Amino acid sequence: MDSIDNRIVEPILKKFDTSLRGLSDEEAEERIEKYGYNEVGEEVRKSLLQKLIENFKNPLVVLLGVLAAISYITGDTRAAVVMIVMVAMGVALKFIQEIKADKSAEELKSMVSTTASVIRDGMQREIPLKMLVPGDIIHLASGDMIPADLQLITSKDLFVNQSALTGESLPVEKNILQGTWENDLENPNLCFMGTNVETGTAIAVVLSTGGKTCFGKLSSKVAGERPMTGFDKGISQYTWLMIKLIFIMAPMVFLINGLTKGNWFEAFLFGIAVAVGLTPEMLPMIVTVNLSKGALSMSKKKVIVKKLNAIQNFGAMDILCTDKTGTITCG
Repeated sequence: MDSIDNRIVEPILKKFDTSLRGLSDEEAEERIEKYGYNEVGEEVRKSLLQKLIENFKNPLVVLLGVLAAISYITGDTRAAVVMIVMVAMGVALKFIQEIKADKSAEELKSMVSTTASVIRDGMQREIPLKMLVPGDIIHLASGDMIPADLQLITSKDLFVNQSALTGESLPVEKNILQGTWENDLENPNLCFMGTNVETGTAIAVVLSTGGKTCFGKLSSKVAGERPMTGFDKGISQYTWLMIKLIFIMAPMVFLINGLTKGNWFEAFLFGIAVAVGLTPEMLPMIVTVNLSKGALSMSKKKVIVKKLNAIQNFGAMDILCTDKTGTITCG
């Protein structure tokens, strides 16, 4: 391993108020309170009640709920009960399937325990990645994942794969050379969270953690409200088509029946019956059963489906390409 150049290292250590003996446990605790855990922001977890309410936001479910209420008010209890039961069964089945998927994903996540080799109080030890703080001194070796944004103190034959950030498949050599670079990703003495060590060893100081890292900033740009799937858009378009048809047909039937028979109350009830008859009460249940069957089939192939509505998009794919390939796109 290269010898430590104090002219380079001392300013870095001084900036983060640390030393080659590492931080003490007390200092690390204080910095966790100041900087937070070394975790990239995850999607906000919703409560069971929020997830249940979300399943009722389906436009078709809302339409059936409104028609069920109108049917009950007008005395057609049987139609109201049928619609409510179909809606409840469809929502319950979808809710249970998504809860099971979330539980499976959490269990899978808990099975993965990643640690980093750090120096604390002059002793080298393994700690969970989320406990790293700026100023920590860490050891890197072949096969290690870079746990935070780092600056090298010393290195030997260190090559890092940065494809997760740059798309380049070839490993990049890292060393303690100083200089000026237009892009931090081109700086050979910096290593970034989300990349991994191909070969070599190094000692480095943690510069930033969690959301302050380059990887964390990229993640925050792509995070946010998920767009509607093609399936959601299709259901919404179909529901609005049904609403338009109901608003055309029901008043026409009401007027024709009222004018020809003279009994406007019966004409109103008949118009409501037409509106109910035009609405496919079984559709939410049928759709949920089919999506659940797709999720079950995928689970047998070790795939966890957290959102049932995403299955339709997945089924429409011929080829799924992931990651970015800078080597190819740049020729």
